[in-house]
Amino acid sequence: MAGPQHTPPAAARREQIRSIIEQRGFVRVAQLSKQFGISEVTVRADLDALADDNAVQRVHGGAVAGVGGRPAGLERPFEQSMLASADEKTRIGRAAAALIESDQAVVLDVGTTTTAIAAAMLEREDLRNVVVITNALNIALALEAAIPRFTVVVTGGTLRPLQHSLVDPLAGVVLDRIRADIAFIGCSGVHVTAGITNVNLPEADVKRRMIATAARTVVVADSSKLGVAQLSRVAPLAEIDTLITGVEADIGVVESLREAGLRVIRAGEDTTSSLARLDR
Repeated sequence: MAGPQHTPPAAARREQIRSIIEQRGFVRVAQLSKQFGISEVTVRADLDALADDNAVQRVHGGAVAGVGGRPAGLERPFEQSMLASADEKTRIGRAAAALIESDQAVVLDVGTTTTAIAAAMLEREDLRNVVVITNALNIALALEAAIPRFTVVVTGGTLRPLQHSLVDPLAGVVLDRIRADIAFIGCSGVHVTAGITNVNLPEADVKRRMIATAARTVVVADSSKLGVAQLSRVAPLAEIDTLITGVEADIGVVESLREAGLRVIRAGEDTTSSLARLDR
């Protein structure tokens, strides 16, 4: 019979926890509790101590790599991205959800801003018979509360824990068999010449499939993404109908995108009238 699990001293354990968080990007309290054979109360105390030293950032249910803990240009964990531009993303989500009508098929991409769209959809009790197709596990779970008003279809595929997303192989099987009225696509960059780009390749492939299946594509991106070009190209601006960003977006960058032919809404700045002018 195996003896009791050895528990390292607090200082050594916390250094191990910090290393795990840097490697994975995000860890949950329950995972660390099981891995180290310690109580969740002790794990929380360890995480709080690491957060006090700016080694990690505490988020609901666990911790993410601290500011400066990940090299520039690398993908941030979903939980860490949720902390950034939260108010702006909420406004973007509501502006995007205002475009949805009952009896439509809607594609919701993975991401924190598209998660804000899902939250705004739940607030719209007028929506009926909406089919939502998503590759985001967290979005599918959030929209479960709206069943049967909404039908939620999950693409399937290989799970990427960093974003709770499903990618190829198999993610494209569902997308290849549907026709959506509107697709809401998240991204890591919107650039006047590079177009819509993303920081990782697997999700970019799924985004391209989503655009191909939709009659209309709306990109949602907070102001920090504008003027940025990342590794993986998703689509040129010509394939996008509308960009919804925040009022915080640099007006010079916004105007350059508009001059390139992209319709841009800055959520929070006369959003209602801006939406009304969009072609339906």
